[in-house]
Amino acid sequence: MLLQIRRVLLYLSCLFLLGIALARSGRAATWLPFGPDGGDARSLAGDPHDSKHLYLGTANGWIYESRDSGSGWTRLALVGHRDDLILDRIVVDPADSKHLVVATWALGKPDGGIYISHDGGASWSAAGDLRGQSVLSLAASASDPKIYAAGTLEGVYRSMDAGEHWALISPAGSKELHEIQSVAVDPADPQVIYAGTWHLPWKTVDGGQNWTNIKEGIIDDSDVFSIIVDPKQPKTVYASACSGIYKSDDAGEQFHKVQGIPSTARRTRVLKQDVNEREVVFAGTTEGLFRTQNAGSDWSRMTDPNVIVNDVYVDPADSKHVLLATDRAGILASSDGGVSFEPANKGFSSRQVTSYAADAQRPGTMYVGVINDKNFGGVFESETGGLSWFQRNTGLDGRDIFSLIQAPDGALVAGTAHGIFRLEADQWSRAQVTPSSGAAGKTAPTRAAANPKAGAHATDVTTSSRKSSHKPVPRTRTGPKLEVVRGRAAPTKPGQLPVGQQRVSPAASAATFDGGTFALARSGDTLYAATTAGVFMSDTSGKNWNPVPGVEVKEWRIASAAKGIIAVADLKTLVRSVDGGASWQSVALPSQLTQINAMSTNDAGETWVGGIEGIFFQSSGQAEWQALKGFYIRDVNSIYFDPQNQRMLVTSNAPGHIVLGIHVPDHATSYWDAGWHMRFVRPVGDYLVGATLFDGVVVQPRMVESTSAQSTH
Repeated sequence: MLLQIRRVLLYLSCLFLLGIALARSGRAATWLPFGPDGGDARSLAGDPHDSKHLYLGTANGWIYESRDSGSGWTRLALVGHRDDLILDRIVVDPADSKHLVVATWALGKPDGGIYISHDGGASWSAAGDLRGQSVLSLAASASDPKIYAAGTLEGVYRSMDAGEHWALISPAGSKELHEIQSVAVDPADPQVIYAGTWHLPWKTVDGGQNWTNIKEGIIDDSDVFSIIVDPKQPKTVYASACSGIYKSDDAGEQFHKVQGIPSTARRTRVLKQDVNEREVVFAGTTEGLFRTQNAGSDWSRMTDPNVIVNDVYVDPADSKHVLLATDRAGILASSDGGVSFEPANKGFSSRQVTSYAADAQRPGTMYVGVINDKNFGGVFESETGGLSWFQRNTGLDGRDIFSLIQAPDGALVAGTAHGIFRLEADQWSRAQVTPSSGAAGKTAPTRAAANPKAGAHATDVTTSSRKSSHKPVPRTRTGPKLEVVRGRAAPTKPGQLPVGQQRVSPAASAATFDGGTFALARSGDTLYAATTAGVFMSDTSGKNWNPVPGVEVKEWRIASAAKGIIAVADLKTLVRSVDGGASWQSVALPSQLTQINAMSTNDAGETWVGGIEGIFFQSSGQAEWQALKGFYIRDVNSIYFDPQNQRMLVTSNAPGHIVLGIHVPDHATSYWDAGWHMRFVRPVGDYLVGATLFDGVVVQPRMVESTSAQSTH
């Protein structure tokens, strides 16, 4: 009892504090984020007047701040009110720390811009001159803080008024000076600007009137990711490229290649120099962090090679304090100059939660599965109703989690991108799966990840690596060097399957099923799995699986069961059993529905389906589908039956952030303004938790519920 009281008090205090934070940011304090902590972090910046005050940019539009040197983080605002902006560069005005400028771009399309805040990041406005442009790099002059340089797909731009207005200073329409990945301004002379393109670096000494290709010593066609200039000796210039790291001692006239970085780690996204010890330079690569203590003569790897580093922050007040912004691992912090790192993600969550399971034996205990986070993801468990989380991934080996369910014996079962797994004694082990006839050796694609138009049990997921240069689609050429970030689709190379259409081989034997398992459902003591190689069933709490007789061997994506009714579906097909799986019949879809994005069954014998056109239900024993009278919702992405409250919980990708509850006996509706675009929601006691598209789990405060007593009959 005492423990429950403490949890309630913790819950209320967390809601109060988070409510204040979100209210200050101008966002309604509705459903509040609680992790799991970590995910993708893109950029870091410090307040020149307060070394403990830091800013963090993300890959989903959010900007965070920390007031304790990065130990804890608070959401400030969604820049541009969009969740598709990547915040790769943040500049804090040394003359006014409430004045922030951030460079943004959007994956897969030429979009983004420069955004400006005058209130410490609480609100933002777009700089009109660069509206809609992919801004890949941003730097401010140390000698004149009103002068900024920015790199876009079109060229180099400069601002003379601290980011408010911008002018192109590289030749318009140039076939060479475009796709500017990095910029740097000489700390002593703001007329001197360096620009790194997707092929080679350039330099101007007269504010852009003339440009010189500074390529001596650099391998041709090198993508230049980062350029830094020594603040005390401006003739010392470092540049990182896909071909390695280069150094110049004569302001770029001649470069020589720095040795000591493995060829596999050449994608060095960022270089950062210690302003107090200039011989110390950090290189953040797609295979870990490297450090030199002698200006580049020797380098040492400081982290595991599976850490993808997007940005490095060296505390100017304490050079031993180093922060990394990484893919998947979020923020990593070091207090010994980079020798060792620990996670520093308290309050920061950028996870793609795709699956959920509640523990029937332990109220308030729940599990979620995530995708695209490799060994930093997997399954997370909460014993506090969603308020705090810890990782449960031993044995998963970085697999993406598509589905979760608790087996009849209490064990947790996970459907992954590569096989079915079962958790016992804190260790995941692969289940035995007998392949369907004709499935052995068959290749089955898995679609692009985290499609916002797919339901909670129909989540489209990719297992593609994100070790890439993260380039947006250019306006001036086709075929960008691009993979997948945050599950959004990307262009492909000749002869390559579309991203997300990676071939995975289903089982060739009972112990090696390696296909995707998109959905799990339970009917009595039997579990069902919708996979890339057909539908399987288990009467052994998920230890052993066999094909379901009478169901076509194909890729199935959704499964649901209630009171002996089991249904499985893909985008265009639905089959159902009303006798506990003994026989199966094909069910014609509603004529208005172009594809199934979500499906559920309930205790009343109804089957519900949803998609772009809305939501439909079919009563037991009837052939016709019905739409709810007086009820209208489009772009449905999830339907879930809550048996305790006898309601269907519905979410959608439609504008707004409405979560709907439909009481099954009379179809009366309740609704909640969640404040977030939801992937799905689930009941926990007398409140709800939801999975956002890219921001982890959010929890519903009971006081925001708004109920409509009017029946929709």
